[in-house]
Amino acid sequence: MGEAVLGPKVGRKAMVWGAILGTLPDLDVLIPLDGPVEDFVYHRGFSHSLFLLALVAPVFAWLISRIHKDSRHRFREWWLLVFLVLEIGVLLDLLTIYGTQILWPFGTVPLAWPVLFIIDPLFTLPIVVGVAAAWLMSGKSSLGHRLNAAGLAIAMVYLGWAMGAREFVNHSVRQRLEAQGVRSERLISSPTPFNTLLWRFVGIDGDRYFETYASIFDGDAPLVVQPYRRNLNLLTGLESHRPVVELRSFTRGWYAVDDEAGDIVVTDLRMGSEPHYVFRFKVAEAGNPHPTPVADEQLRATIDGRQFGWVWRRIWNPDP
Repeated sequence: MGEAVLGPKVGRKAMVWGAILGTLPDLDVLIPLDGPVEDFVYHRGFSHSLFLLALVAPVFAWLISRIHKDSRHRFREWWLLVFLVLEIGVLLDLLTIYGTQILWPFGTVPLAWPVLFIIDPLFTLPIVVGVAAAWLMSGKSSLGHRLNAAGLAIAMVYLGWAMGAREFVNHSVRQRLEAQGVRSERLISSPTPFNTLLWRFVGIDGDRYFETYASIFDGDAPLVVQPYRRNLNLLTGLESHRPVVELRSFTRGWYAVDDEAGDIVVTDLRMGSEPHYVFRFKVAEAGNPHPTPVADEQLRATIDGRQFGWVWRRIWNPDP
């Protein structure tokens, strides 16, 4: 974005500042907080606010124009660069499943409209190629700048495809679940790793949840629906325990609870797949009659590499 706005006028400085500014909001991970759960739920918080970033954009633009005295007369263009890099970066975060507080401080509930996996080569590679071309050809010709613009355009077209694929698959899955008599109070979807062809769905119905997968190539094939228990009763007596309160709010109810060898563990159902989840937290120890609250602890995520092969097969085959 830095190259697209100011590359031909200020050279590589535009790309460098684009990279620095694009990284700034995520530096909130360096702020020390009171435990793993707070680190988890307050990431993508105030530093990702569309309102706050809009307010600081002219300040950063002023600083940059003072650092590069030869471009002071381009203050407004630096302002546009800063504004677009910060705001578009946050809006892209909104398109992943994690959740982003873009409305802070007017709304602190994390919002998400998941249409992209956190890493998607088909979205990223055109941008990487464009930026590399612009960097290597900076000052030599306008070809690098045009390739950078082309990379951005291809990425945006792919983003439009992802949005359309999400709506198509969501509509298909809701129809197939209804035809199969599968009930859910709430249903959420997100793309599986590195693609937008296969989507993971999680449904909640009281103390139960289910997981299923749907490909854009499934047609009317029946869905394989796997049910599981949420074990909400394990949180009895922990309703006011701070980590439990924060996890319930941040996950917006998409969580399950397990007793693992006497440890009460809360799992965020949105990221990962059964039984391998990214964010799992020990919040208590089992007791009689109620569990005992303990300091929260994030458990190590487990990843089964065989799942990636399964994802590839499932894209093309409803019953791989």
